[in-house]
Amino acid sequence: MDRFRYGPYDDGPDPLAPPYDVRAALDELGRDIMAGAKPLRALRDLLRRGTQGVSGLDDLLRRVRERREQVRARGRLDGTLEQARALLDRAIGQERAELFPDPSDDARFREAELDALPEDTAAAVRRLADYQWRSEAARRSFEELRDLLRREVLDTRFKGMKQALEHSTPEDLARVREMVEALNAMLADDERGEHTQEDFDRFMDAYGGMFPEEPRPRNLEELVDTLARRAAAAQRMMDSLTPEQRAELGGLMDQAARESGLADALDRLSGALRARRPDLAWGGAEDLDGPEGLGAGDATTAVQELADLAELDTALSQGYAGAGLEDIDEEAVRRALGRPAVDDLERLRALERELRDQGYLEGSRNRLRLTPKAVRRLGETALREVFADTAGHSRSGGHAADSAGRWGEPTGASRPWEFGDEEPLDVVRTLRNAIGRGAAEPGGPIRMRPEDFEVVETERRDAAAVCLLVDLSYSMALRDLWGSAKQTAMALHSLVTTRFPQDAVQIIGFSDYARELPAHGLAELSWEPVQGTNLQHALLLAGRHLDRHPDFEPIVLVVTDGEPTAHLLRDGSAAFAWPPSADTTAATLAEVDRMTRRGAALNVFLLADDPRLERFVDEVARRNGGRVVRPDPDRLGGYVVRDFLSRRRRAG
Repeated sequence: MDRFRYGPYDDGPDPLAPPYDVRAALDELGRDIMAGAKPLRALRDLLRRGTQGVSGLDDLLRRVRERREQVRARGRLDGTLEQARALLDRAIGQERAELFPDPSDDARFREAELDALPEDTAAAVRRLADYQWRSEAARRSFEELRDLLRREVLDTRFKGMKQALEHSTPEDLARVREMVEALNAMLADDERGEHTQEDFDRFMDAYGGMFPEEPRPRNLEELVDTLARRAAAAQRMMDSLTPEQRAELGGLMDQAARESGLADALDRLSGALRARRPDLAWGGAEDLDGPEGLGAGDATTAVQELADLAELDTALSQGYAGAGLEDIDEEAVRRALGRPAVDDLERLRALERELRDQGYLEGSRNRLRLTPKAVRRLGETALREVFADTAGHSRSGGHAADSAGRWGEPTGASRPWEFGDEEPLDVVRTLRNAIGRGAAEPGGPIRMRPEDFEVVETERRDAAAVCLLVDLSYSMALRDLWGSAKQTAMALHSLVTTRFPQDAVQIIGFSDYARELPAHGLAELSWEPVQGTNLQHALLLAGRHLDRHPDFEPIVLVVTDGEPTAHLLRDGSAAFAWPPSADTTAATLAEVDRMTRRGAALNVFLLADDPRLERFVDEVARRNGGRVVRPDPDRLGGYVVRDFLSRRRRAG
């Protein structure tokens, strides 16, 4: 009978977790875009700060930098020198203790030889290479020193060798020499184009235990990358020492390599690795300042980790042209920060991918655009947010009339047909009326009369021509009003197109000139760094829109923070003047008068406390009969939507 064991799942994201709410992420994106950010910048900011409980790149970057400081505090780089000096001093002290009680000339000669040893540790070790130790303890200490240096030499090239060769035998060292020669031969074959994957597999079957890195290299290129990075780190570790330390440690390690019979093979390997990966940092210094000394192998590991963290820092910063989440190495994230950080990175990638796959973003990495679907979503979101300011007011947008019309919407009821009705015929009720009157004979036709007919009852909705005129001038950005104005435009456009589809809506932006703003471009619309508030041109365009819909109820709403400072000349160019010229004021008021003759009342939403502006808009209201509203800028959308709904109800 099979048995099963159950435990907590800890191998990645929760497979039963609900999918990301991409729409909520899009709303966050939209807030930045409303404030003037381009879609690419808004997406990058979203990925940097994170969303929906997922750590962003900034949090990962902070943790990487904390990790770098921890590595730097791990220890100093001269630990092998310290150990070598201590072992040498111990061996010499033990030898002196053995020689001291001996009165012979040989003992005095040996003491003199020890007294003459150079202060440089490497030179002293070379001098003692052939020394015949009288003290067995001293001989063991010196062999311990030589064994330490052999293992440190290999550990700087092959991570983990120091531990693997502890208490090693001559046979173990011979196998290492065999591995290095086989590796050199494989690289030479590859250089000639004769290497195959089978050759690599055979190499790893024979020597794979000497490469404990995870994940295990799958081919020669991955092995070369691993070894080259370590070799470059070893060189940077040496460069980080003082010149005296570098010369001393270099001498010790060269001598250890020669004594092990590895000097030539390791030199050839270093040259091959450097030739294949010249892009790596083969020079430079790192500052490690911990309280304890690190062995050469451990110091190389620390320097290599610092290099990996520096690369990860660059990738997470995303500060270079064409940067993207795919540039971030998952394995480097896992080594530095653990599996949970990889999960956060994958969630960010999934979020960016889903924004594209679900049709909200399109374009290349550096030319990202919102899709029409995304713009509609942002409009709906803007509408929901401004509706929070319309509490106590009807949200239905309905304005019922007793009379029926061809633009009506079904109410779910029906009524008797009257001459002239154009509503759809309610077939079911009509037939039921005839049958209920007994007009049907068994198996025969149904004979109908005019009184049997019923039509679908509809609720008529009068159409409106809606114009929203939005100031795009530089002052709107200076006063931090631009985000509110964009949200208002998108909310009104979404309200009209979704709840009043029979209406004709036009959004007009104006600065030195005015222009119609297409719905799909509202989200990415930006203020214009130009002088001029050409309300006259904006009213001219709005009038043309109203003239194209003469039977529609005119609704004109103006959002501005400044009095008119520009108008169109006869040649179509814009004339700017500050303070406003009498010609600009007269031209603008002339367009106001034309609006009045069309029966279009202008409701002006004033976003600045300016006596000159207030006098001007008060004159507009006097001549036109419209209203002047001084809203809280943060609640502008609510004021505009509420005003629109109020006027639509009166029109209905």
